[in-house]
Amino acid sequence: MVNVVKKNSISFELAQKMVEEVIAKARQLGIADNVAILDDGGNLKAFGRMDGAPILSIEIAQNKAYTALFGVSTQDFFSFIQRDPSLLAGIPTLARVAAYGGGFPIKVDGEIVGAIGVSGAPTVQNDVDCARAALALVSDAG
Repeated sequence: MVNVVKKNSISFELAQKMVEEVIAKARQLGIADNVAILDDGGNLKAFGRMDGAPILSIEIAQNKAYTALFGVSTQDFFSFIQRDPSLLAGIPTLARVAAYGGGFPIKVDGEIVGAIGVSGAPTVQNDVDCARAALALVSDAG
């Protein structure tokens, strides 16, 4: 068929395994987190909210994942926009953008197939560590 693009997207099974991996890492660290896995189009594929994880962080986890669909981690995204005053002033005002650590693209063979966002821990580094634990399930993610 003409003008049709084939693309890959994260499976529910992998998304669910990634949620479970974040929860396992969070338990190991003694924290409670929210984790969102989005498909390549920004749609929620899997989600987990641990008991005690902050309610406001539900949306933040999803926004971190959405922002990571730009193709870089949310930490790297912030480093990029902070060098340009117009981007630093404008980008954070966009809906669903979260320019702080805990969001990563999920890539397979160099193609973005989804994204992960983790939020709710006492420190951003905890969120990053939990997300990275889940990314280890994917060969070339984030």
